[in-house]
Amino acid sequence: MRTDARTVVGHSATDKVLLYGGLPLVGGLLGYFLPRIADWAVDQRWVPWKWLFELVSDWDMWWAKVILVAAGLVAGLLLGAIAMDDSLRITVTNHDVELLKNEKTTVVARDEVAAVFLDGKELVIQDRDSAELVREKHDQLKGDTAKIGAAFRAHGYPWSDDGDPYADRFRRWVEDDPELPPAVNAVLRARAKASEAADLRELRTEIAKLGYVVRDSDKKQYWRAAAR
Repeated sequence: MRTDARTVVGHSATDKVLLYGGLPLVGGLLGYFLPRIADWAVDQRWVPWKWLFELVSDWDMWWAKVILVAAGLVAGLLLGAIAMDDSLRITVTNHDVELLKNEKTTVVARDEVAAVFLDGKELVIQDRDSAELVREKHDQLKGDTAKIGAAFRAHGYPWSDDGDPYADRFRRWVEDDPELPPAVNAVLRARAKASEAADLRELRTEIAKLGYVVRDSDKKQYWRAAAR
């Protein structure tokens, strides 16, 4: 294999067509038919805020339809851009892995990687101490997840079809677990109360700095010590 070869998973041409073509089309059609939809909604007893639908149902003039279609197209484009930005793009080479999501790029050198696997909808990359270098949600459909493994295997990475090699070491966290240092318990306690994705990610990083790994399952936290 050429040393400059790379394999990319995510952000395919089909994805771009569906997001940047399909969503604006749906938005434009919705804008065009919105007065008729509103007219139908006014006659339904269960529909709330009927005054709003009554207002929209009167927008049946040609210029109003132009405005609604344009607004639908713009909204579709914005939704497509947000969806594309929030999807994970994985670029694998013989030298490193690059992950792009939400305009943030993470690069992991090949010689740092000891295991790569999927944990449900998340891609995980571990180092030689079993600490997680990456845990990122991917966007591949169930039938397409094989593309991720194939990309890593093609470049000689230690891909694990069986998942986490240390899965049997995880234990469910309970508050003030006596086997954990107070600092780790404090971070896990704060993380249990967090709801924002950014906070959960930041607190996961803090736990990693303390030498522990955390994973989530059914809104519960599970922990293990990194094999340092």
